[in-house]
Amino acid sequence: MADHLINILAIESSCDDTAAAVISNGRILSNIVATQEVHKQYGGVVPELASRAHQQNIVPVIHQALEKANIDKKDLSAIAFTRGPGLMGSLLVGTSFAKSLAMGLEVPLIEVNHMQAHILAHFIEEDGFDKPEFPFLAMTISGGHTQIVKVSNYFEMEVIGETLDDAVGEAFDKSAKILGLPYPGGPLIDKYAREGNPKAFQFPKPKVDDLNFSFSGFKTAVLYFVQKKTKEDPEFIENNLKDICASIQYAIVGILVDKLKKAVKRTGINQVAIGGGVSANSGIRQALVDAEKKWGWKCFIPKFEYTTDNAAMIGIAGYHKYLQQDFADFSVTAQSRYKI
Repeated sequence: MADHLINILAIESSCDDTAAAVISNGRILSNIVATQEVHKQYGGVVPELASRAHQQNIVPVIHQALEKANIDKKDLSAIAFTRGPGLMGSLLVGTSFAKSLAMGLEVPLIEVNHMQAHILAHFIEEDGFDKPEFPFLAMTISGGHTQIVKVSNYFEMEVIGETLDDAVGEAFDKSAKILGLPYPGGPLIDKYAREGNPKAFQFPKPKVDDLNFSFSGFKTAVLYFVQKKTKEDPEFIENNLKDICASIQYAIVGILVDKLKKAVKRTGINQVAIGGGVSANSGIRQALVDAEKKWGWKCFIPKFEYTTDNAAMIGIAGYHKYLQQDFADFSVTAQSRYKI
């Protein structure tokens, strides 16, 4: 099947980043992302504004992706797009654009599950990055998701643990908000944590059965802690910001690693891959590097540009679906909730 060039244009519009990529036989030729700045002033993503920005960005982003890849529309083998999960209005922009483009070019349409794509990003042909072997465990961690997935092959995945309430990215962002840091606060906690003492303050670990997670109680604990301390000393945050951030990050990373340890023990699989926006966090990356030394795991950490929402990961998922001739019908619709 792959003895000729399979060129796939991939479109990602699940949240607030409009992205397009061109992938040729598993190798990324271009990966363009337009980030929407409009949400910063609201302290979170506003769905209506997100879909409007996608409408403005999608044509220039696709044009740029094709131009950078030096590929003509006529040379495309298929169009892959994110069907879900995500914000409905945002998904609709990418879905309808992908459908009309595929129809116009008379090429197959490939629908991709955004969460599967985060995992399959590990299969992008990238120098210096090993690919996991099946079966492996994947932990997808982002603003909207926290899952542990048993991956048996490219499209056979089983969620064996997930969050019962908030996702880990939200725990980082809300903790940052409590500390008065601007949105998105997760990367700022990471930045300050690097210079702080992770054991300066202790935060409780939620007691959750099995391989599932819960972060709502953790956020409440951070809130009460900060309220109590600032009552005693109004300059508490200012004087201890780096230590607070380091302690929050240490606690969250500890929760994630504990569950991964449990999952490795239960499944007997010691190949562990991470994906999703929060996998850019330096504390989590370091914890996996340490786990390789401590417990003999083989860990796979994605390149930074493939952690946050991007179209390259949609492209690699689309490529493997193309090899299986798994094409979507043109009646396909976007799905805001879409299980792996």
